[in-house]
Amino acid sequence: MAGSDDFDLWLGRIGSDTPTVGKTLARARRAGGHGAGSGRRFTGARLGRGNGVGRVLGRGSSGAGARRVVVKSRIVKLGKGMTAATHLRYLQRDGTTRDSERGSLYGRDDDRVDGNPFLERSAGDRHQFRFIVAPEDGAQYDDLKPVVRRLMDQAEKDLGTKLDWVAVDHFNTGHPHSHVIVRGKDETGKDLVIARDYMTQGLRTRATEIVSLDLGPRTSQEIAASVAREVEQERFTSIDRALMREANEEGVIIVTKADPGQHASLIGRLRTLSRLGLAEEGRNGRWTLDRELEPRLRRMGERGDIIRTLNRELREAGIHRPPQNHALFDPAQGKAIIGRVVAAGLSDEHRDRRYLVIDGIDGHSHYVDIGEDQQAIPTGSIVRLSPAPIDVRDVDRAVAQVAAHHQGRYSIDLHMKQDPLMTQGRAEMHVRRLEAMRRLIGAPDRQPDGSWVIGQDHLADAERYEREKSRRLPVRIETLSVRPLEQLPHHDGATWLDREIASDQPQQLAGEFGADVRKGLAQRQAWLVEQRLADQEGQAARLRRDLLVVLQQRELSRTSQQIEQETGLQHVTHRRGEMIEGVYRRAVMVGDQRYAVIEKAHEFSLVPWRPVLERAIGKPVSGLMRDGPINWTIGSRNRGLGIS
Repeated sequence: MAGSDDFDLWLGRIGSDTPTVGKTLARARRAGGHGAGSGRRFTGARLGRGNGVGRVLGRGSSGAGARRVVVKSRIVKLGKGMTAATHLRYLQRDGTTRDSERGSLYGRDDDRVDGNPFLERSAGDRHQFRFIVAPEDGAQYDDLKPVVRRLMDQAEKDLGTKLDWVAVDHFNTGHPHSHVIVRGKDETGKDLVIARDYMTQGLRTRATEIVSLDLGPRTSQEIAASVAREVEQERFTSIDRALMREANEEGVIIVTKADPGQHASLIGRLRTLSRLGLAEEGRNGRWTLDRELEPRLRRMGERGDIIRTLNRELREAGIHRPPQNHALFDPAQGKAIIGRVVAAGLSDEHRDRRYLVIDGIDGHSHYVDIGEDQQAIPTGSIVRLSPAPIDVRDVDRAVAQVAAHHQGRYSIDLHMKQDPLMTQGRAEMHVRRLEAMRRLIGAPDRQPDGSWVIGQDHLADAERYEREKSRRLPVRIETLSVRPLEQLPHHDGATWLDREIASDQPQQLAGEFGADVRKGLAQRQAWLVEQRLADQEGQAARLRRDLLVVLQQRELSRTSQQIEQETGLQHVTHRRGEMIEGVYRRAVMVGDQRYAVIEKAHEFSLVPWRPVLERAIGKPVSGLMRDGPINWTIGSRNRGLGIS
C-alpha cells in the first residue's frame, strides 16, 4: 500500500499501547511482510469502489478493431508537491486550445466553470484523483467534452456514487487529450477510495467503448497504417509487446509466414530492432530479443520527446544551435552548468514534473529535468544548476546518537538533557527532519507523546529519504541573476558580472552564450572604470576592494527610499548583534538577493530573507542580526516558534 488512499483507518484509543491498524500495516510494509497463508504480499489493490467491475473489464478483450485510448490515473495527496490551485491554474494556461487560446474548465453541465468553488469544496479533502484521457483518434473530435462527460457518467454508475469533477481539454500537442480532476470524496462526504483495477483497466476500457461507438471500429486500412508507423519508431510499440509475448524465456522468437500481413510487420520491426542493437537474427527465422528491450525502448522514446521539446523551445526563442551542441543534463555525472533560462515547462503534466531549457556558457543548450520544483524562474535569468546532494546529515547522526543512549527513543527533552549546548530551536530542527522523513518514506515512527522510535538503521533510512527527495527534486537551482545578460553591463548595482570579474576562479566561457557573456564582461569592466570603481591597467582592470559592497549599498539605498515613499515609514539599519523585531510584511528583490521587509511602529528594516519567513506574513518575528543566516522566532519572543 503506497499510502492511506486505499482504505479508511479506525485508530485506537489515544495513549493506548495497543498498535493501531495503521502502525501495524506500516511496520509490515517496512518488514516486507506477507499475508498469512497467502504466499504473496498484500497490496490493497482490490480494495475500494469499482473492484469487481475493474477486474471484469480488465479481463475482457476490446477486439482488434477497437479504438485505442490512453488513460493515465493518479492519486494525489493534497498538500504535497504542486498544490491543487497551482495545478488548476497550469491546466488553464494560454495556448492549449485549438485556437491557441487559454484553456477553460468545464463540468457535468456547464462548458465553462470557475475553479474556485471546486477548490473551496476540496479544501478539507485528503486526496484527489487526476486522470488524463487521450484517444488515439482524438483529432477527429471537434470537442472532447461529450466524451469526458459520458465517461464520467459511466464511472459514476460503475462506482456507485456521484463524482465531483472538473476537466479541461488540451489541443496543444499532436494528441488532443483531456485532464479530469475528481474530488476524493463520495456523495456522502466520505473519503472516496477507487479500486486499483478500475483506475488502471476499467476507465481505459470504458473510454475505448465510447470512442469506438462514436467513430466506429478501426478499418483494416487504419490498422495497417498504424502498424506501418510503428515499424520504424524508436520507442516501445504494440508490435514489441506482441514480440515479447511470443518469445520464450531466453528471448528467442521464431517468425513464421502463417499470416503474411503480420509476418511483414514483425520482420520489419525486428530489422529495426536489429539496427538499434536490440535484436539479433539467427538461422531459420530465429531472432533473439534484448533482455532489456522494453526499458531501453522506453528510454529511447523519452529521449526523442526531449530532443523535440528542446528544438521547439530553442526555435520559439529565436536561438539557433546545431544538434551537436544539444545536451541532456544528467545529475549522475555530478557536474554543474551555468546559463540563461530559455524556457520552462511541464515534462509530465500528470505528475507535475518540470523542465528547463538552458543556454549554457559551455556552448551547449541543455534540457534539464528539475522534477517537482515549483519555484518561479523567469525566462532570461541566469542560473547555476547542480545535482541535488544525497548525503546523510549531521542532524541524522545526532538523532541516532541520542537514540542509542535512550533505548532507541528520541525527543527534544532527551536531546537537550544529553547535550547541554543544545537549544530548543536547534532541537526542533531535528524533529522537523524526522517528520519530513516520516511523511515521505514512512519511517521513523512518531509516538502519541511526541517522542520518536528510532531504528538501528536510521542512517540508512536517512539516505533512503535523500534519494527519494532527489528523485522528486533532482537538481539544485541557484539564481545568479534575475536580470537578463543584456541589462547587466550598465546596471548600477552588484551583478553576477561583477562577481565573475572579481573572482579568483572565473568560469570558463565557450562559444554561443559563453561568447555573449565574454562581451558583457568587457562592457561591464569599461562601465566600472567610468564609475571610478576600477582602474584600467592594460587589458585588465584593478577593482576597488569594496566594489561589491559599494554597489550593493547603492541598490539597497534605492530600494529603501522607494519603500519609504510608498509607506511613509522610515528605514533603519541593524548592525551585527542587534535584535530585529517587528511584523514581516513581504519580500523584495535587492539586486539578485531577496530581502525581508520587517515593520515596527513607524519604521522598517531590510534584512536578508529566508524561506521560512513566508509562513509568517503579517506575523510578529524576531531574530538576532549576524553575519550568517538569521535564526527567526515567529510570534512573541516568549511564546514563539523558533525557526533556524
